[in-house]
Amino acid sequence: MAPRVVLVTGCSRFLGGHLAARFAANPEVERVIGVDTEPPPRDVLRRMGRAEFVRADIRNPLIAKVIATAQVDTVVHASLTANPAGPTGRTAMKEMNVIGTMQLLAACQKSPHVRKLVVKSTSAVYGSSSRDPAVFTEDMGPKDLPSSGYAKDAVEVEGYVRSFARRRPDVSVTALRFTNFIGPRIDTVLTRYFALPVVPTVLGYDARVQLLHSEDALAVLERATLRELPGVYNVGGDGVLLLSQAIRRAGRVNLRVPSPAVPSVGRLFRGARLVDFSPDQMRFLNWGRVVDTTLLKTEFGFTPRWTTRQAFDDYVSGRALSPVIDPELVASVERGVLGVAARFR
Repeated sequence: MAPRVVLVTGCSRFLGGHLAARFAANPEVERVIGVDTEPPPRDVLRRMGRAEFVRADIRNPLIAKVIATAQVDTVVHASLTANPAGPTGRTAMKEMNVIGTMQLLAACQKSPHVRKLVVKSTSAVYGSSSRDPAVFTEDMGPKDLPSSGYAKDAVEVEGYVRSFARRRPDVSVTALRFTNFIGPRIDTVLTRYFALPVVPTVLGYDARVQLLHSEDALAVLERATLRELPGVYNVGGDGVLLLSQAIRRAGRVNLRVPSPAVPSVGRLFRGARLVDFSPDQMRFLNWGRVVDTTLLKTEFGFTPRWTTRQAFDDYVSGRALSPVIDPELVASVERGVLGVAARFR
């Protein structure tokens, strides 16, 4: 049975806005409400069609009035973000992620109409460390509990969601632990990172990266909302890329930085407003992270359309990223080096 009234948080961002547009195009959904602190971009607002935009801050208890007045029966919490904005970005990000989730769940708990909750979480809850297993399954916890940033926010958010599920067993709760998003239309820390002409990596490390195409992410959120699929699911594309492989596929130059210099390089890029590296993101670039998606395919009933490699290649072609160094020049240098080596042998 399709939900009657759907509320989507974070509709000024890519996932929330385009998800609200999908629900608005579905005749089985009677009403769609998108909430955020600022309106969506004009193109997204046009796509949203009959969806209603409500300027509301989920950190404010007044969100309970929005849910109660509209008799919302399904809440999609898509505003959890890893992208701080402005000089107080990290503080505001934590408030929106953690305090906002607390207020939203409190509003859901009070409303007798709410019957379903879908939460956009992240595989960052597993952390990144040298002691990680080859793949994480949904029943595993982090080897080193995230101590700061987006990963710590996500751990706290999932804790509040579990508490809510215990208090309201009548509500169907789905938590989706997404791997890093990639695609030509979405803007994330990782898409900006791979667009840098010179991409800094940590000397001696080559992280395994598992990605998910942004269109697959929308499809998963839509399926979780329209069907009864409670539980926790890892969501990622098949296969992995080594960080060095991804950099080469994007035609970027790999700048290997010694570990002691990494904080300084991070501050340099953050100061130039190129990429905002947080400590948990730096750990991810050291160790990487891979999750098992068996439950996604067998119980949730979804197989991503794009593999990790295909999703990354679609991002590169969609952004029209051209090689920083001419591949023919690199090939000619390699041939010259090999020729010299052959003569010495």
